[in-house]
Amino acid sequence: MIQRDLYLHQLVSYMWDGQIKVITGIRRCGKSVLLFELFRDYLLSQGTSAENIITIELDKRKDVKFRSPIALSSMVEAKIQNSAQQYYLFIDEIQLSVSIPDPDLPGEKVTIYDMLNELRGYKNLDVYVTGSNSRMLSSDIVTEFRGRSSQVHVYPLSFRELFEAAGGDKRDAFDRYMLYGGMPYLLNLKEDRQRKDYLAQLFNEVYIKDIIEREGIERPDVLSDILDFLASSVSSLTNPTNIANTLNSTKKANVNPKTVSSYLEYLKNAFLISEAKRWDIKGKRYFQYPNKYYYTDIGLRNARVNFRQFDPGHIMENILYNELIIQGYSVDVGVVLDRRKDQKVQKEIDFVVNQGDKKVYIQSAYEMSHTEKTTSELDSLRLTNDFFEKIVMRRDIPASFTDENGIRHINVLDFLLGKETIF
Repeated sequence: MIQRDLYLHQLVSYMWDGQIKVITGIRRCGKSVLLFELFRDYLLSQGTSAENIITIELDKRKDVKFRSPIALSSMVEAKIQNSAQQYYLFIDEIQLSVSIPDPDLPGEKVTIYDMLNELRGYKNLDVYVTGSNSRMLSSDIVTEFRGRSSQVHVYPLSFRELFEAAGGDKRDAFDRYMLYGGMPYLLNLKEDRQRKDYLAQLFNEVYIKDIIEREGIERPDVLSDILDFLASSVSSLTNPTNIANTLNSTKKANVNPKTVSSYLEYLKNAFLISEAKRWDIKGKRYFQYPNKYYYTDIGLRNARVNFRQFDPGHIMENILYNELIIQGYSVDVGVVLDRRKDQKVQKEIDFVVNQGDKKVYIQSAYEMSHTEKTTSELDSLRLTNDFFEKIVMRRDIPASFTDENGIRHINVLDFLLGKETIF
């Protein structure tokens, strides 16, 4: 069992806050395991009786009757009413609940959200839910509760979680992570062929199918082409117009930027990709376009290109972006102007990372083995001309150090394993 302490601690911190706890995340990332195994074990270890943890799995035959929100509410109320004890309610696959006619209001419907918001009023009940499929993504569940929920967003395994579970040589482990990513079920698979087939299957039989069914996609070929485009250009700047032009040129897709923009939103809502906006460091404003798109899991990205396009620099940047987001930071792509030689040239800083009033600039550099590469990476950092800390994340150094310009060079494995911090 992988101990996902980051998310477990978040759940613990939200206990008895008066809100409904909603566990969100890409499908198959471990949401149900977090709730029904890890959090349940925590409660039991703290002295909670198993009889006081009410578990409902709406995809199981034994609990099908509780897809009716009134039946569910009646069962829970019968347990907790007139009791001085504290109870916990866990509901998995909440999207399988059905709306039923309101027996007291003809023409009206009763939904699971109506009933859970009523149950939320009981002072001796703490409610937790998870679930997603083509009918309802986990992002939609948060919306349905309209400000009456606390969200714990779960990501695929970080490198640290994977390494602590699998062990071995950290360099070899990172090479595998760069290839296969961190979907939890991969730990059960022993052969490379099995891992590749599993990741491809997730796309074809789960993610794409869900989005097509949920959004009524009229051009599944375009959706697939967009995923391929983003996989091929991961960590690169782009925008809907550029994507549409490329697809029209190479695929004869006959698609417009508006359609591409809509499909990008669907992919973000399904947590397949994330968008990082560009921030003008001097002008202190966001650019509208172009932006960067990162895959939520790098193994899924590699599956889209059939494991053929392996660019370690861009892949490491994607992994770093995900790690910074997992750690709770706000992350943008930085832009700074180089005005030398009577020219204004935009230069990029991979990440502008914010935490409250703290800020740090980060460049991702898999290796800096020649002078031109070193100059390019460091120049962008120096051009900020401010006092915020500047960092280069590198794979090609044995240990971290600070150079003569005050720029920290951090071994990326040490950062991903929690041995180095950015603040």
